[in-house]
Amino acid sequence: MDWIGEVRDRIKRKNQILFAKDSEFLQDLINLIQEQNHRTMVLWAFEFADETVQKLNARYPGERRFEEAVTTAKDWAAGKVKMPVAKQAILQVHAVAKEIHSPEDIALCHAIGQACGVVHANGHAIGFPVYDLTAIIRRYGIEECKEAVEKRKEQYIERILYWREHYSTYPCKWSDFMFND
Repeated sequence: MDWIGEVRDRIKRKNQILFAKDSEFLQDLINLIQEQNHRTMVLWAFEFADETVQKLNARYPGERRFEEAVTTAKDWAAGKVKMPVAKQAILQVHAVAKEIHSPEDIALCHAIGQACGVVHANGHAIGFPVYDLTAIIRRYGIEECKEAVEKRKEQYIERILYWREHYSTYPCKWSDFMFND
């Protein structure tokens, strides 16, 4: 079954998340994520989280929890705060999703939370695309989303490859746990 068929089935079942974490469509991305060191994936996640924060800040200009989650996750990766502090900031961005009504924006809130969670473990990395691609489908609709979804997946792969080659140039300090690959 093609990925659009899978998504149609999930829509028919009224699933909120339109891609499974083990989706066949995402397998090449999943495999690539599993091959990367922790710092590569954290930088990848921060890049996409920052982009998503900008989108949501434009729609919710007074809302600070998006940016606070990402900033706190960066501080966690740098050893400036401990996991419980970061976890609370991440939970707050998920809480925003319960307060808003746009299915696209709800998915984007969860995408930010998943991206921030990559500091904890690379296993959270696939969560960003699962929610971000869901947001794209919510925005364009199933009939008009194919090109945008496939292009976005290519961007994920391209940026992993970029950060794999450039993570050592990141100008900030890393906490010791970030070297546990």
